[in-house]
Amino acid sequence: MKILGTKRTDAPPAAVYATAADFCRIFEDDMNRLYQLSLLLTADPELAEKCFVRGLETSRDSNPVFKEWAESWARRAIVINAIRIIGPGPGMVSARIARQINGLPEELAAVIGLKPFDRFVFVMSVLESYSDRDCRLLLGCTNSDIVQAQQVPSSNSARWPNSAAGATTRFNSS
Repeated sequence: MKILGTKRTDAPPAAVYATAADFCRIFEDDMNRLYQLSLLLTADPELAEKCFVRGLETSRDSNPVFKEWAESWARRAIVINAIRIIGPGPGMVSARIARQINGLPEELAAVIGLKPFDRFVFVMSVLESYSDRDCRLLLGCTNSDIVQAQQVPSSNSARWPNSAAGATTRFNSS
């Protein structure tokens, strides 16, 4: 049937949206990458586990999302839950010292060593390709805060192995 020049499909609307089972499959298939994202944001294995589980719950129980967007929605749920857990802000000094995490590649360990706000901006803008606007809105800060945080890794080049490219390659290949 055509309505106003568009073709109507007989497929049930639910087939277009990701289901709870779809999100469970995504979190199972991409477990390493999603956990690593949680770990990079929280800088703590215990908090990363909480963030991962809350990300799954948020994804599974949220408003309907198109199936094509389900994977990016799952990553976004991780980011949002990490923001809720850590509450990063410009100039924030973490009360927790990021501990050495065994087996973490040097490039990713360098990310963990950043201050919480700088770490969030780096992970969101470089590793997850969020726009500055999205970073600003999710983190509740100004454009200048984002720009300043983006310059931190390059200003610490002595302890920053192989620049952001190494971390990006290592993170995205996991």
